[in-house]
Amino acid sequence: MTDSKIKTMGQQFGRRSWAEPWKIKMVEPIHMLTQEERQKAAAEAGYNTFLLRSEDVYIDLLTDSGTSAMSDRQWAGMMLGDEAYAGSRNFYHLEEAIQQYYGYKHIIPTHQGRGAEHLISKALITPGDYIPGNMYFTTTRLHQELAGGTFVDIIIDEAHNPVNRHPFKGNVDLSKIQSLIDRVGADKIPYISLAGTVNMAGGQPVSMANVKALRELVDKHGICIYLDATRMIENAFFIQEREEGYHDKHIAEILFEFCNYTDGAWMSAKKDNLVNIGGWLAVNDPKVAERARNMVVVYEGLHTYGGMAGRDMEAVALGIKEMVQDEHAASRVRQIRYLGKLLLDWEIPIVEPIGGHAIFLDAKRFYPHIPQDEFPAQTLAAQLYLDSGVRTMERGIVSAGRDPETGNHRHPALELTRVTIPRRVYTQAHMDVVAESIKAVYDEREKTKGLKMVYEPEYLRFFQARFELIG
Repeated sequence: MTDSKIKTMGQQFGRRSWAEPWKIKMVEPIHMLTQEERQKAAAEAGYNTFLLRSEDVYIDLLTDSGTSAMSDRQWAGMMLGDEAYAGSRNFYHLEEAIQQYYGYKHIIPTHQGRGAEHLISKALITPGDYIPGNMYFTTTRLHQELAGGTFVDIIIDEAHNPVNRHPFKGNVDLSKIQSLIDRVGADKIPYISLAGTVNMAGGQPVSMANVKALRELVDKHGICIYLDATRMIENAFFIQEREEGYHDKHIAEILFEFCNYTDGAWMSAKKDNLVNIGGWLAVNDPKVAERARNMVVVYEGLHTYGGMAGRDMEAVALGIKEMVQDEHAASRVRQIRYLGKLLLDWEIPIVEPIGGHAIFLDAKRFYPHIPQDEFPAQTLAAQLYLDSGVRTMERGIVSAGRDPETGNHRHPALELTRVTIPRRVYTQAHMDVVAESIKAVYDEREKTKGLKMVYEPEYLRFFQARFELIG
């Protein structure tokens, strides 16, 4: 078919469809349990979707962490794994890829992102320090607190409002940073903890203008910026789409420029880097790199593998090269938007604008009759599984945990259920099934009651807490 004929068809139908920039080569069968089987599985899991067996899940949207489909090139690269204990050639491939596309000088591999968070927290935080960040993330804040620091939220106020359509709700409020500096002093702030596409805000991006202004501010006070680069590809896509001066720049160029305004980054390679396990810490300061390398041999492994096999480092290096392709980034976000638009057409409350890795259902508006202490977001995740076998996760009061000083529940402004889409895994038909399940649960919302917590672990309770149905 000629280009002119395709163009004529597009004008005739009023739109042009897009397609994923890949084709399916291998499949994994899935099946749905009966309603009775789902009810039993949910009860045995304490209505916590993290405690469900994966074989009991139909469409798994719990997380996009480590759940991506690797490419044929990545699988081929796995066969080239150099499993030498020291100096694996795959480490040098990984180092080269990070230096080329992110721009950082010193690379320390870790078993996953949590390991990198641990290293940077231990390396830079002294008890009594304050760590400003653009909204908390669960594991990041915990590592900062365990190192003796206190997290301080410096995200713009719009981020806490699920219906506000600010195009860059991940932005830092510079006045909040200045106020903290004035109150505690710059010497008590070892670094700014900056996240690209803020997860807990609904996958919302940071603008290039904001990170530039942040760099200028902290330079006046000798404060560093360290980046949670886990989903920076999605952030780069939003900059390309929404920010003046970047429409004609490639994702790779935008990523490199953004990282250039920071002093280092930690990474869960299980997201953007398109692998099932792995992570890394990258810094520019050789002294920080030396401290991190000294610690990685204690907590992870030698500095040239850090908890990863050689084959995994090769897969990460190849994944980095694939993730920066413009077509990949566009396809990733468009699938999220496809699902989000279905829900908005049915007037189902979600966080807006639609983010980069998930749809975030607004459980407060979904279940206005369920008080936050009865865990509406956790309830919604449980009800979706009961309806269709679709697994999602809570991002509200359970994830927020307890205030370490008072012991009381933290009550975040956002009470969300995250519907997280793995990369290169599900089709649009799967998204239709998910949307229809959410609609079915929404139609029954007034009959739904909340949950009570019957088991609470000490740390990161959302992973292992157990609940019972009220009534």
